[in-house]
Amino acid sequence: MDELLEKITSFRDERNWGQFHNLKDLAISLNLEASELLELFQWKSSEEAIEQNKDKLQDELADVLYYVLLMCNDLKIDPKEALLKKLQKNAEKYPVEKSYGSNKKYTELHGGTNE
Repeated sequence: MDELLEKITSFRDERNWGQFHNLKDLAISLNLEASELLELFQWKSSEEAIEQNKDKLQDELADVLYYVLLMCNDLKIDPKEALLKKLQKNAEKYPVEKSYGSNKKYTELHGGTNE
């Protein structure tokens, strides 16, 4: 993870783009790139989208990851630690015995409460 952060911040800094990369604009860029990813699936089944756009999907996922990692860097958030903490929170919200094979939101799994 440190190597990726170093590579993307070096890429940005070599071009003097840090001046444009405030958190608001990074969040906007993240959303725009996620929308470009979503657009590749529009009007297609998942299988069709993958078959027709595998390279483009890879590029858009990389763009999304780029902005996620830049934001983590600028916010001093360890992305690995953040993901592990979020997985733990989700494990508590979605215990296996209640959520296995279900697409219900945690509020439905817990009888409409946020236990």
